[in-house]
Amino acid sequence: MRLVIFDADGTLINSQAIILEGLNLSLREFGYQPPSDQAMLATIGLTLDVLFAKLLDRPVDDEIRAMVLYYKRCAVDLLKVPELQSQLFEGIDEMLEILASQPETFLAIATGKSRRGLTRMIEAFGYEDKFIALRTSDDCPSKPHPAMILECCEIAGCDSSQTVMIGDSNYDMQMAVQAGTKALGVSWGYQPAERLLQSGADAIVDQPVNIPDAINQILDR
Repeated sequence: MRLVIFDADGTLINSQAIILEGLNLSLREFGYQPPSDQAMLATIGLTLDVLFAKLLDRPVDDEIRAMVLYYKRCAVDLLKVPELQSQLFEGIDEMLEILASQPETFLAIATGKSRRGLTRMIEAFGYEDKFIALRTSDDCPSKPHPAMILECCEIAGCDSSQTVMIGDSNYDMQMAVQAGTKALGVSWGYQPAERLLQSGADAIVDQPVNIPDAINQILDR
C-alpha cells in the first residue's frame, strides 16, 4: 500500500485571492503596511500565527495571536464575496479520481488551513469520502515540522518510504524530507519550481494529469 498526501492551498485549490485579501486587511487593521503579494504568497502553508510572525520578522506574541483571530473573523465575511472564492485548479478533480480508483493508494491532506476551513473546502467539492486522513493547523505544529505527514502515515498504516507529499511550497518539501517521505512539487502554485527543488523535491510536475505517473516514478527509484 502507498499513501499520497496533498497540500491544499496552491496545490489542490487556487485560494490566492481570498488569502491575500485576508492578510492585507489584518495587517492594516493592526497598523502594518502589507508586503508585496509575492512575499505573502511565499508564506502560505504555514499556520497563521507562524505566517504573521514570519511576515513581521518576530516571534509569535499576543498581538500576532490577536491578528490571527481578526483574520478568521474577516474570513467569514470574505466567504460571502463571489469573486474571492477558491476554485479547484484545472485537472485536479480528474487526477484525484484516477488515484482514488487505485486500490493500493490511500489519499490524505496535510494543510496549514484550520480544521473548519478544510472541512468547508472538502464539502464544497464533494470530497467527503476521498481522503483517509486529514491534518490541519488545529491538529499539528506548523509545517515544516513532520508531524502532519507522520500522523497521516500512522492512520493509513503506510510506511514513510511508500508515501509521497505533494505541494507547492518549500515548507511542503522540507516537511517531506524531515518525515523521510518522497516529495513531489507542483509548478502551478505560489512558489517557483526552483525553490521547491532546492528544498528537497524529488520531481516537479507542470500539470495535475502528470501526478499519477510521477508518483510511480519517484516511488520506484
